[in-house]
Amino acid sequence: MIGQPQVSLAESSPSPAMSLVAKGEYLARAGDCIACHTTPGDKLFAGGRAMLTPFGTLYTSNITPDPETGIGKWTSDQFYGAMHTGRFPDGGLMYPAMPFGSYTKVTRADSDAIFAYLRTIPPVHRVNRPHDLDFPYNNRSLILGWRTLYFNEGTYQPDPSKSADWNRGAYLVEGLGHCAMCHTAINALGGSSESEAFQGGLIPMQKWYAPSLTSNKEAGLGDWSIADISDLLRTGISRRGAVYGPMAEVVYNSLQYLSADDIRAMAIYLKSLGEGGPPQAAAPTLPTDESSLLMSLGKTVYDARCASCHGSDGAGKPPKYPPLAGNQSIEMESAVNPTRMVLNGGFPPGTSGNPFPYGMPPFAQLLSDDEVAAVVSYIRQAWGNRGTPISPQQADELRSAPLN
Repeated sequence: MIGQPQVSLAESSPSPAMSLVAKGEYLARAGDCIACHTTPGDKLFAGGRAMLTPFGTLYTSNITPDPETGIGKWTSDQFYGAMHTGRFPDGGLMYPAMPFGSYTKVTRADSDAIFAYLRTIPPVHRVNRPHDLDFPYNNRSLILGWRTLYFNEGTYQPDPSKSADWNRGAYLVEGLGHCAMCHTAINALGGSSESEAFQGGLIPMQKWYAPSLTSNKEAGLGDWSIADISDLLRTGISRRGAVYGPMAEVVYNSLQYLSADDIRAMAIYLKSLGEGGPPQAAAPTLPTDESSLLMSLGKTVYDARCASCHGSDGAGKPPKYPPLAGNQSIEMESAVNPTRMVLNGGFPPGTSGNPFPYGMPPFAQLLSDDEVAAVVSYIRQAWGNRGTPISPQQADELRSAPLN
């Protein structure tokens, strides 16, 4: 497993107190490279992990230093070219599932450090598996059009009007962290515009919703404290809530290993994305009579199944049991995440700051679609929450969603 070296990612050269390889190991954690390039339970960075997309299945590449099937013959220039331009050493185009649109912002010094680290891991001889993409997406030449529309090459340029911490946080969030990959909706071409960055979107194949980070209506952090944001990022829990689903994996694989200074910098930048005041009440999506019946049934289910942990008033017992009253993740326009939590349950990640997380039990086998819809509708509207009710059909559609 990768260790926990500490370094500022905004440095233009390695820290005198840290070797180039150790810095690269840290940066590889910051970039969450393990999430894609390591199949769970398999050899580190050997690739072969299936990545389901709306366009077919991609298989991640072997980035161990094996000279025949990995990157053992690559130079640091070629590795930087892949990170910065999204091209293989022979000039071939990478599919944008590799987040080169974000990695292009990474400095040459940081790229060289990551490459130095990757050259030290055990080589694995494993031929990369061909992708299984639908027509016409299996035609790589189409990537040229995608790049013209959506790819802006260039290293991150600090904003001189902002603080050093803000700039370091922006570098992490926009670059190595590639947070926009999930928190920005993609269109039918698999792209998104910079104006839509961090405005939220459904992760289609996983059927989780990555909320907007720019609006307090969803997961905007404008009214969170820096300490609460930092706690959530580094430990997976805070007084304001907890992470589940894909974000729990990000905390587990990546964020828990970052230094307190880097996490704080990310928190400062993310907090600056928050806009506007409290959410406005949304228009009901179900007829009034049906919504009233759901609320009545929902309270019955909630009192029987949920109140012992989250409280009759929805205040919870933070940080073990998150509050539901005033919880922005409950009130979002999309009800996918709270519905999945009721159906599938889950745990925040086990981290050094929260080694024994309290979990949410699954209720898919205990509750009917009517009951799931009722209790989700209840928590989205009780205690002054401003969410809208959901229908039993919406609950049924998420029963078959993949668990990860």
